[in-house]
Formats: sequence, structure tokens, C-alpha cells
Amino acid sequence: MRSVGTVLALVILATVVATFARRWRIPAPSLLVVAGLAVALLPGTPEIQISPEIIGLVVLPPLLYASAEDMPWRELRAVWKPVGILAIGLVLASAAAVGAVAVLVTPLSWQMAFVLGAVLASTDPVAVTALGRRLALPPKVQVLVQAESLFNDATSLVLVRVAVSIAIASAAANWGAASGEFLLLAGGGTVIGAAVAGVITLIRRRTEDPVLESVIALVTPYASYLLAEAAHTSGVTSCVVAGVILGGRGDRLTNARIRLQLHAVYGTVVFLLESVVFSLIGLALPAEVRALADGDRAWPLYAFAVATTLIAVRLLWLAPLSAVVQRRGGISRLNWRLPVVLTWAGTRGVMPLAAALSIPEVAKNGSPLTDRPLVLVLTTSVVVVTLVGQGFTLAPVVRASGIALEPAHTEREEVEARSRLAHAGLARLEELAELEAVPDIVVDRLRRGLTARLDDASDRLAERDGSAVATESADLVYRQLRRDLIAVETEELQRLYDAHRISDTTRRRLQRSLDLEEARLADA
Repeated sequence: MRSVGTVLALVILATVVATFARRWRIPAPSLLVVAGLAVALLPGTPEIQISPEIIGLVVLPPLLYASAEDMPWRELRAVWKPVGILAIGLVLASAAAVGAVAVLVTPLSWQMAFVLGAVLASTDPVAVTALGRRLALPPKVQVLVQAESLFNDATSLVLVRVAVSIAIASAAANWGAASGEFLLLAGGGTVIGAAVAGVITLIRRRTEDPVLESVIALVTPYASYLLAEAAHTSGVTSCVVAGVILGGRGDRLTNARIRLQLHAVYGTVVFLLESVVFSLIGLALPAEVRALADGDRAWPLYAFAVATTLIAVRLLWLAPLSAVVQRRGGISRLNWRLPVVLTWAGTRGVMPLAAALSIPEVAKNGSPLTDRPLVLVLTTSVVVVTLVGQGFTLAPVVRASGIALEPAHTEREEVEARSRLAHAGLARLEELAELEAVPDIVVDRLRRGLTARLDDASDRLAERDGSAVATESADLVYRQLRRDLIAVETEELQRLYDAHRISDTTRRRLQRSLDLEEARLADA
């Protein structure tokens, strides 16, 4: 009962915090961490202990799946080379740098310093997605940051396993075996994720029950994650691959009503899980600090040194990579603001915390790992620093960089796309009118609605009633024909996206508008 009460209290806290975050236009994850930390410091607050199994089995799969499902295939194909370099090279460089700094400035042994570096080496997809959700970054930049955080898991996980084996067994690192394990984790997770996506695709194509579709959507991330873990591969990679594949085909698997319902269901699940986990990060830090030995009281300085090292290494890695990419793209004047934004967007979050919590408490010889509490405190502290420091300042940094998409640009792109959709619908309507297969009153009513969209030049769909009194049969024909035109507009929308005329954000927004109208027609 106490655990249930704690979860309910966290949900209430998260709802209040999210309300103020939207009103103040600040990122909710950062404010949730601060709120959790403030609550933990209140007298009488019970100690919160986070279980790595709860995070790994309950929280991570749906959050990773939701992040991966929003990943557009087109932009992902365009940035896969930089993503590969960051997901492997930058993770290794970050782990080495943090380990070296930890040996120099902290009382950690070199083995546990290596563990700390491996734990903090990769960016976190949950935090990156949550913080970047409201930023108007260019599509390729947004996908680069998000894809890096999604696909660097295999590298980080192998490093953590190697580092922990060294720490608990005092054995030398077997890098040959580590390379084989990396291929097993990444390759096995990819195969299992693709297989799960294929099975789910076959099932969803034969299902039109909204409740069953919702259940399938909620079970999919857990199935891909657990199957991969049971096969001793990367559950995170499997979950990400399944999400990317199904996300790119979601519009073809379901109808408008189910898509709207899934959007609402997953939005609620993601909000609840993100709220609880970010609040727990702040709540857990004071109890972890109290568990430290007296000789570790300088942990704030250690945490600051580690966080600074991560940011510096990331910037030093991204600056030359960005210069090479821009020169190959034919850009003569290099934009050094881009690596700054990419650096500041690389936050740590839930996954490093789960990795730190999974460190055993005793070595294989039975002796306790005395450095484990300090590693846990430093990991949580760096997560808090990045979520709060970088989270609160990320939007101003993006605005100051000048690379953010202007609202006018986004609005113009959307209005032009709406205009093309309306033109496609009108062209089909004129074809039907020439065949005289539709009553004139229905044709006029549809023509007025489509013409209003062209004249309106706004984001809202224009809805106007016909001047004549429509009969029940005419209304039925109208609804059927309007749904046919929506199908034509959907095809035109996909064509515009495939032709690189609009971004994935615009495509999804317009598809949702069409889905809403189709759902209204079905309810009429």
C-alpha cells in the first residue's frame, strides 16, 4: 500500500508541476527533478529507493518505443553516418575521459572510475526526447540528437558490462570478447526487434477493434524488450528497432479512429511514466548522499568535474564532425553554433541511473564494493545537473544559435501543404462532377468546404454549412464522398512528404487533422 500511495503522490505532484511548466513555458522534466529534490528535503519525507528492475522492465520499454516511433525514416537515413560515429566513437571517448578525470579528482579506484565513465558515456533517449519535444529544431538536427541517444545503448551497455566485470572480479579487460558481445547485443537486438515488428504488422493489419489495437500497442514494447533480454541481447535496441519500423508504417496499419485513440493512450502513458521517473531522480539523491562515507563529502566538486568533462568531450568531438559534414554539404562558411546546440542537447537521464543501480554491491570474492555509493551519487548528480542546468537553458541556447525554425516558416509550410491537399481534393471532386454521379447539392457543399481551405490560409479546417436544406440521403452521400476525398488528400500528403516538400512534423500534424475530420464523419 505504501508503494501505491507513493506512486499516486508522484502522479499528483507531476500533474501540478506539468501544469506550471506549460504555463511558464519551461521543460517539465527539469521542473520535475527540482520538485522531487525539494520534496525529498522536506522533514518527514520517506526515503525512496529506486529498483533497477522497475526502471528496466516497467518504465523504459514504452518510453523508448514512443521515442523511436516518432523517428522519421527519411531524416534517419540522411544522418545515419554521423549517428554511427557518435553512438560508438563519442561513447568510447566520453567513457575514457570521465574515467581518467575520476581517477585524478575522486577517491574512486581506477576500476570503479572506469565503471562511472561507462555508465555516464551515453546520452539518454528519454531525457533527450522529453526536453526536445517543444524545440523548433531543424528536422535533421532533431533526428541526429534523438537517434544518437537511441542507438548508443549497445556501446554503452557493453562498456558497463566490461567495467563491472573488471570491478567485481579484478580481471583484465577482454576487448576481443567485448567486440563479440557488442555485435551480439546490437545485432541480436536488431533482429528480434525487426521480427517483433513484422509479427505485430501482420496482426494489426487484421484488426480493427480499437481496444485490441490499444492493448497490442501497449504490449509491443514490452514484448520486444523481454524477448531480447531473454535471448541475452539488447532489449533497448530491440525496442528501438521495433518502434522505428512500426512508427514508419503506422499510418498504413490502422484507420483514423484507431490512430487518434492510440495517440491519446500513448500520450497518457508517456506522461505518467516520465513524470514518475523524473520525480524519482530528484527524490532519490538526498538518500544516496546520506549513504556516503565521511571521506566522500566533496562529492559536489566531483560531480561538477565529471559533468564538465562530459560537456567538453562532447563539444570537442562534435566541432570537427560538424565541420566535415558542413564542408561535404558544400557550405563554405562554417556554422559553429550547430555543435554548441548539439552539445547542450546531450543530456543524461534514466538509463545511466538504471545502469548505476545494476552495479553489484559485493565483488566475487565476497568483499563489499565500497565505492558503489559514490558512483551512484555521482551518476544521479550528473543526471540532475544535466536535466536542470541544460534543460532550463536549452531553449535559450537554441534561440540564440539562430538555427531554430521560425514560427512563420513552419506555418507557411503547413499552409502551403493544406493548399495542395485542398487542390487535390477539388481535382477529384471535379472529375466526379463531370461524370454526374453525385448530386449537385453534395458537389456544391464539398466544393465550398475545400475552397474555404484555400481562402482561409490558416491551420484550422474550414467548416461551412450549405445554404440549401440537405436531405438525409444527401448527408449520407456527402459523408461517404468526403471520406473518399480525405483518402485522396492523404495520398497527396504522403506524396509531398516523399518528394521532400514538407517535414515529418508537418506531415503528422496534417494527418492528424484529416484523421479528426474522418472520425467526425464516422460519428455523424
